[in-house]
Amino acid sequence: MSASGGTRAIVAALGANLAIAASKFVAFAFSGSSSMLAEGVHSLADSGNQALLLVGGKKAQREATPQHPFGYGRERYIYAFLVSIVLFSVGGMFAIYEGYEKIKHPHEVEHWYWPVGVLVFAIIAEGFSFRTAIKESNELRGSLSWSQFVRRAKAPELPVVLLEDFGALIGLILALGGVGLALLTGDGIWDGIGTVCIGVLLVLIALVLAAETKSLLLGEAAGLEDVQKIETALVDGRTVTRVIHMRTLHLGPEELLVAAKIAVRHDDTAAEVATAIDAAEARIREAVPIARVIYLEPDIFSETEAAKGPDPEATPGGPDRHPADH
Repeated sequence: MSASGGTRAIVAALGANLAIAASKFVAFAFSGSSSMLAEGVHSLADSGNQALLLVGGKKAQREATPQHPFGYGRERYIYAFLVSIVLFSVGGMFAIYEGYEKIKHPHEVEHWYWPVGVLVFAIIAEGFSFRTAIKESNELRGSLSWSQFVRRAKAPELPVVLLEDFGALIGLILALGGVGLALLTGDGIWDGIGTVCIGVLLVLIALVLAAETKSLLLGEAAGLEDVQKIETALVDGRTVTRVIHMRTLHLGPEELLVAAKIAVRHDDTAAEVATAIDAAEARIREAVPIARVIYLEPDIFSETEAAKGPDPEATPGGPDRHPADH
């Protein structure tokens, strides 16, 4: 993902949410609408989330250290996970609690023009932010559907902003519906119901974000297209005859680790193998520029060993050789 594209989407969302939050709190002060209060807290939480994403992006740019030799690229995943926690707790659970209280103790919405006017303004502002996120995402999405893009993106910023803005727009429509029904019926309970619906929506979005960022934190492999490019780049048909096995791991959105065991000819000299490995690394970096950390192990391919299949003992997370030792 282009870091600049993600930053533009975050800044656009941050500016929109700060303006919207201020207007919603003003509307709540004049009307007493719980939907307005919930939406104000939602926008404030979203603003904090965008600030977290900016901080995470900045921290991820730090140089590698002896203690963290692979750098700090995963800081972006950590801060994106914090966003899901904030959205769940501050946004979703607060809205559900506020809506429950309003349903138990309903009161009529006062000065209806304040919440309605603010909601219309907020829909326009959120629409602008959502449009920016869609435009930046389309440059990277390619032929993927939106759900595939959210699931497969290795950079968390654009999926987070997309889901937040989408949730904000749906929440605003729910708030407008709750306020509208409260005004039409004269029963403030509809305002509370709209608020609960907003809270449930935010909780669902937070759970989706948490699941996606958890997967990134655990460590995801390169996409299928990049894996195929790397495998093609590895084999030159002369010294490197095939890939025996390979693993990839995202150290960050824009940094990939490649570890592979490659087959070389049994009569090649050490100098020829070393030269072939250097050339293979250069081809990989040309084919997939984000492949910055590459470890290649030369070996002699054996049909007999290959027929046995992969060794589960050599797989990270595989069976424990000595369970009694623990």
